[in-house]
Amino acid sequence: MQADYAIIGGGVVGLSVAWGLLRRGHRVIVLDGEDGSFRASRGNFGLIWVQGKGLRQPAYARWSQGSAALWAQFAAELSDSSGIELSLRQEGGLDYFLDEAALEARARAYSDLRDALGGDYPFEVLGNNALRGEEPGVGPKVAGAILHHQDGHVNPLRLLRALAFDVRRRGGQVLVGEQVVDVTRPDGFCLTCASGRQVTAGKLVLCAGLGAASLGPKLGFLAPVRPQRGQVLITEKLPPLMRRPSGTIRQVDEGGVQIGASNEEVGPDDAVTLPVAGQLAAEAVAVFPALAQAQLIRSWGALRIMSPDGLPIYQQSALMPGASLVTCHSGITLAANHALILPEWLEAPETHPELEVFGEARFAIQAD
Repeated sequence: MQADYAIIGGGVVGLSVAWGLLRRGHRVIVLDGEDGSFRASRGNFGLIWVQGKGLRQPAYARWSQGSAALWAQFAAELSDSSGIELSLRQEGGLDYFLDEAALEARARAYSDLRDALGGDYPFEVLGNNALRGEEPGVGPKVAGAILHHQDGHVNPLRLLRALAFDVRRRGGQVLVGEQVVDVTRPDGFCLTCASGRQVTAGKLVLCAGLGAASLGPKLGFLAPVRPQRGQVLITEKLPPLMRRPSGTIRQVDEGGVQIGASNEEVGPDDAVTLPVAGQLAAEAVAVFPALAQAQLIRSWGALRIMSPDGLPIYQQSALMPGASLVTCHSGITLAANHALILPEWLEAPETHPELEVFGEARFAIQAD
């Protein structure tokens, strides 16, 4: 065998899993697709985000909380090992509301989730006056915000670069431009790429994002993933304007303000559209009026990888034992779990029964 594990997918999810397996002493090969493939890792918002996760499934809130708690350890080890600073900040995050009724409704939902979690869900509701004490640049149209103390953000491109560098430094192979088109299991796994290259490995982890929809069924997975477009705007570098990130606005470490993100069901289309960009800009200005004077320098669209219920999928194959599916739309938030916890599940799933809720059996139940 060329490797103990073959990882299909070289984004944040695949590289986090690969890094964790290498850290445990395994031989790993990562097969990454073509440069023109849809890549959520290059277009995401960089959030380590707990609030709002798990409103209908508290297990997802716990899983997200656990990863957020591990992020400082993960970032320190990865930065020390790669020499790349990730610009991690975990000082809480804000969810802004222009409508007071919507704020109150969300606060009630968070209170219910806090009860379901036994009180472990640290958030505060801030009216406009209290919010302006935290964020002086907030405008008068903002009714208030929810401050969740487990949230934060990171530079996502530095994270991707650090993972790619350190996977190689630890002895992993990253084969770029290799699209896996077939997998057989005569004696271990044999992966055939469109280029004709073949790779053999004892086990396989499918982390191919939207590519899992076509390859997953060949491995025995349902892989019911779909694209959801999010458009993002970037301003010029600005003086410090905001202390904490939100799900729609954050000031990155270089000074630019990142504005987003839409939730569009448009299929495999990552284009930027003027109406949506205009709406995002208008909403951002309503929250931070000073942004009306800022110049926009970039915009892009990217595709989230969504399951039917929005939760991650962690599944091991009955058709091809040794094959596992790992997919989610919160690859940044869950990177610490994928690096530090998930390798144990790949080797011995029975030691992590709490992950059964994220298996594909839930989709069969929904279909019934």
